[in-house]
Amino acid sequence: MRVALVHDWLTGMRGGEKVLEAMFEIFPQADLFTLLHVPGSVSPAIERRRVITSFVQRLPRAATWYRQYLPLFPTAIEQFSFDGYDLAVSVSHCVAKSIVRPAATRHICYCLTPVRYAWDQFDAYFGPARTGRLRSAVLRVVLARFARWDAATAGRADRYVAISRYVAGRIERYYNVAASVVYPPVDAEFFSPDGSRPGRHALVVSALVPYKRVDLAVAACELAGVPLRIAGDGPELAALRARAGASVTFLGRLTDEGIRREYREAGVVLLPGVEDFGIVPLEAQACGRPVVALAAGGALETVRHEETGLLVQGTRPEAMAEGIRHALDGSFDEARIRAHAETFGRPRFVAEMRATLAREVTGVDD
Repeated sequence: MRVALVHDWLTGMRGGEKVLEAMFEIFPQADLFTLLHVPGSVSPAIERRRVITSFVQRLPRAATWYRQYLPLFPTAIEQFSFDGYDLAVSVSHCVAKSIVRPAATRHICYCLTPVRYAWDQFDAYFGPARTGRLRSAVLRVVLARFARWDAATAGRADRYVAISRYVAGRIERYYNVAASVVYPPVDAEFFSPDGSRPGRHALVVSALVPYKRVDLAVAACELAGVPLRIAGDGPELAALRARAGASVTFLGRLTDEGIRREYREAGVVLLPGVEDFGIVPLEAQACGRPVVALAAGGALETVRHEETGLLVQGTRPEAMAEGIRHALDGSFDEARIRAHAETFGRPRFVAEMRATLAREVTGVDD
């Protein structure tokens, strides 16, 4: 069977790229299609594959400006040819789901999320307070047109597999399509305890973008009187620095080894935003650390309240601050926390995805 894997863009090792890496375990000979590939930005397991890129790769400063080229993405994704492929599997959070392929080529979309900023989170990214009234108005027109294209092309995939029940709900709401669920993998072999004594501080591991609500974590830790360490980078960095006090440490972008060390040494790991799934809580739990998260989105499927962490109702800093204090003063069982995370490991993902693809492609169980 000749297989194509399709990903939106390759500019770093985030959750979608880790899923892609696991997909190559299922399809080691697959070709990889992506709008843009920044060489050296992803793992060796992905870098050594044959990568076919779009014309976006050749646009000026594409490695850093690629988000500015969003209006061109529909044209770019539609220009790939899948002649001769038996199966295309897209790992999509933007346009990869909308490939055009021959009728004989089956297309299964592993959907990370329908495009957030084109649907329900426009204001968080591009509202007047963030981009100015004029630019926001222009972008609203552009993204509304993009959303119409996104919905109109939803039928190009034969089947959807969602990363969580929460995302399956979004797929049904925006695409009017039912989706099965296979949870993404956490690397529970790499993320593991080492006997480190947890500190009395909180940790956030996140891209610094609006919907992650890192500002809520800053405010909550200030109210709780708990030091906060933030690992990650992004456009919200300057605003967060201006808001944060002396007890907040910005670590920047860390290696996987650096992130693992931070998990092991933290007293509690925070998830202040609504995540489609959220791999950070599982990495933290694999290291034996409790998580305090909003009782919303993917956290409802990855954090067991009062067993592996705490689920906080509402987005008031006071509520999260109370959760932080409770978690630091509580007696969570490290082994039990880790055992929960291990149920989301890569072997489980590979087995479930193999079975799902077998059912979708052949109509029978693997």
